[in-house]
Amino acid sequence: MRPTRRLSLKLALAAAAASTLPAFAQTPDEETAETPAGEAAPTTFETEGGTVTVIPVEHASLYLVAPGHVMLIDPVGDPALYADMPAPDLILITHEHGDHFDAETLAAVAPQDARLITNPAVHALLPPELQARATAMANGDELDLDTLRIEAVPAYNITPERLEYHPEGRDNGYVLTIADKRVYIAGDTEATDEMKALEDIEVAFIPMNLPYTMTPEQAAEGVAAFAPARVYPYHHRDTDLTVFTEALAASGAQTQVVILDWYPQTGEAAAD
Repeated sequence: MRPTRRLSLKLALAAAAASTLPAFAQTPDEETAETPAGEAAPTTFETEGGTVTVIPVEHASLYLVAPGHVMLIDPVGDPALYADMPAPDLILITHEHGDHFDAETLAAVAPQDARLITNPAVHALLPPELQARATAMANGDELDLDTLRIEAVPAYNITPERLEYHPEGRDNGYVLTIADKRVYIAGDTEATDEMKALEDIEVAFIPMNLPYTMTPEQAAEGVAAFAPARVYPYHHRDTDLTVFTEALAASGAQTQVVILDWYPQTGEAAAD
């Protein structure tokens, strides 16, 4: 499937702030606007508290810009990728692998007042100045921040030959409750029982690449089980996303699949 064409970041954020569109509506410009290469491709959804804007950066790095919070997930790579992005007040790290956590990038892009949420393994790896404002969340932990609730959920491999990559109990996915909407950021995982048991998920970010996470068919099986309103395949490298989309449709799931450009710079990420 063809990635959604990229919009000007400033124009997209302004449009999101002023939007009165119903949940998941897209403007015609999202498909037709011609913009300079290298800019991220936002899309929006509605909550009772206002519009949330999704900004893919690259591979597994993304922003969620919500009323009251700018959330940055798994920032890695060249800090220049983040130069024109909104300043985050909350940064979430799923696990320690180099395509999800890089201490130098994190230090470069994290404002002094930004709060960090990590799994315990990453917390132990943080330099002292970052660790001092970080909260370690293990699987099952929950945290309330004003209008935002964070749940750390399991992310791990279940296929025998892949168990070495993401062992059970170490890494996090996150469920973010933003006003009345629940957003699932899977991190690196397969279609675990915990994923399939999720409830009331409006938006999900699901990985699929081998050998580190899962096949598109496995991803479709997991998504079909918890049936979010919308799913963004991410962390997919050169995976054939048509396989995922067709498998999900064949399951009878009514989930909307949204394909964004997660590789605007080089076409692929440099780690697992």
